[in-house]
Amino acid sequence: MPGEAVPRESRARAARLRQELNHHNYLYYVLDAPEVTDVDYDQLMRELQELEARHPGLRTKDSPTQRVGGGLSTPFRKVRHLAPMRSLANAISEREVEQFRERLRKALGSDPALVAELKMDGLAVSLTYLDGELRQGATRGDGDTGEEITANIRAVGAIPALLEHAAGTGVLEIRGEVYMLKQVLGELNRERSEKGLELYANCRNAAAGSLRQLDPEITRSRRLSAFFYACDPAPAGVTTQFELLAWLERVGLPVNEERRLLPGGEGVSELLADWQLRRHLLPYEIDGVVLKVDRLLWQEELGADSRAPRWAIAYKFPPEERETTVKEIQVSVGRTGAVTPLAVLEPVLVAGSVVSHVTLHNEDQVRAKDVRVGDRVVIRKAGDVIPELVRVVVENRGLESEPFQMPQACPSCGAELVREPGAAVTRCVNPLCPAQVQRGLEHMVSRGALDIDRLGPVVLAELIRRGRLSSPADLFRISEADLLEIPGQGERSSRQLVAAIQARRRPSLARFLYALGIGHVGERTAELLAQNFGSLESLRRASVEELAEIEGLGPVLAEAVHHFLASQGGSTLIDQLLEAGVQPQAAPRVEGPWRGLTVVLTGGLARRTRAEAEAEIKAMGGNPGSSVSKRTSAVVAGAAAGSKLATAQRLGVPILDEDQFDRWLAEPGLSPASLTTEGRQEQ
Repeated sequence: MPGEAVPRESRARAARLRQELNHHNYLYYVLDAPEVTDVDYDQLMRELQELEARHPGLRTKDSPTQRVGGGLSTPFRKVRHLAPMRSLANAISEREVEQFRERLRKALGSDPALVAELKMDGLAVSLTYLDGELRQGATRGDGDTGEEITANIRAVGAIPALLEHAAGTGVLEIRGEVYMLKQVLGELNRERSEKGLELYANCRNAAAGSLRQLDPEITRSRRLSAFFYACDPAPAGVTTQFELLAWLERVGLPVNEERRLLPGGEGVSELLADWQLRRHLLPYEIDGVVLKVDRLLWQEELGADSRAPRWAIAYKFPPEERETTVKEIQVSVGRTGAVTPLAVLEPVLVAGSVVSHVTLHNEDQVRAKDVRVGDRVVIRKAGDVIPELVRVVVENRGLESEPFQMPQACPSCGAELVREPGAAVTRCVNPLCPAQVQRGLEHMVSRGALDIDRLGPVVLAELIRRGRLSSPADLFRISEADLLEIPGQGERSSRQLVAAIQARRRPSLARFLYALGIGHVGERTAELLAQNFGSLESLRRASVEELAEIEGLGPVLAEAVHHFLASQGGSTLIDQLLEAGVQPQAAPRVEGPWRGLTVVLTGGLARRTRAEAEAEIKAMGGNPGSSVSKRTSAVVAGAAAGSKLATAQRLGVPILDEDQFDRWLAEPGLSPASLTTEGRQEQ
């Protein structure tokens, strides 16, 4: 209910869920390296959605429930999609599929025909054609803005540069999925193994990594494939999704032949069960089946919510389970010193690939499942991606088995391991621990941070082992001579790597902040801090209260940021980087007549998307707020406005319709209150 007090436990849990989901979004969309299964991710997302539904005051603009995909962090320029590339709502059971069909029946008055398409496990892309000629390729990005990858798209042999029979079609944005065949992945990983390179975990990661290469020839060598399934606007004469797929095929685009038209939705259950059994027989990876309302006019009538269209759903296959044996339990040390147990398994084929390791997360999880060396265990790969240990087959346990004991000393540096009272994680508290130093450096050079793509884990490990790297500041003191000591490093590659490092001495403030590895601070939070404080000096002087005033930050993040900046470790790290010649560039502050004003959007606007409206607010120097408070300058309310409208009414915040918003943009000197007064007088 509007105005109700949110329990402290719910607020803390929501903050934790947002942090975890943002972390997993970054790993999945940016690094192409997910560390949890789709099922686990979906459970976290559903819990947050339920919390926000019960307590609308918890819903923030940057909440993962309000976003389509992950952030952007590559050298590719950003481009705006003609129409939003939304994610699909997921169904994890046939009951949820039936609930989706019931919603369609209520909205449309009958059972509509559905089109079933295989859910490819690849990378979503959009292609822009002008009169049949390919002009641009882009990744999905955050759904509104993607990365321009035209040169790499042209290197995908399945994608035509010219469409057939497409003269006079104007601008078309065509959506689809770029993927890698299982056989190609196997060959690629064999090559990488021979060269001592990290292997790709699955076909999706390989496809995503291949499309983000700076050299299109590398992309070409990866032999990527593609399927397409959408076009905006719909071609003339095309009135259904099934007709659209046929049209895409006719103009020369690859379309998956494994598609079915289901009149009245008949046969859905049988089709889902059939593909669950047959999916591993395909030459490519799928993780479900997408069901779409066939008639395009009905798709338009059903519309979409903030994240997904209401006329489609993605049925995700339940996880496949297999038994194997635990050979050993190792522990690994992460960037923050967290020590994670890892089960080494007798290799087993699960969901189409061999699994030989699985994370056990922490000491409590090992004890809760009572995992022991020699145990028979059940393994699954939910979403066909990340393996997890489901349970121990206790009845098969030998009498000689012993419970797992967390080691007392760090396996990397030998320092004592510590577990604070009430904490779930055991840590190595030695800040000079080689494993921690390496993980921290891997984060610092990652694409979202300083983006030194030539500096991989193998090179970092060698530099640390040889005493050339003991802190992030040492990165900027690396010489060609240091690199030439490493086996396999030639003069040319060493020279290029030193040049790449030196080129990162002037990062943007947002990238610099993210690179520091501040707890809970992801790319978006780093961007917020940079925009609001402008310079590193201003940020370091900020109080907790000043940080908490930033829209979208909140008290938990404010405390974490302030603690890091004020701590001896954080302050020393920043000072060392500055002394090494790193110069974070101040973020330009947008000036304008609305500077200092917060404008909140709610509901759907008729003449612009939410992203377009937010861009207009920013261009005026204003801040697009995510929640309504007494400090909110105005609320712009469109169709189906939600709880923000009620909150604005209760607090007396000026409420504008889209016409009044247009008037304010044209005459930014007017006050929102005067615009609402004028509106009442006209009525």
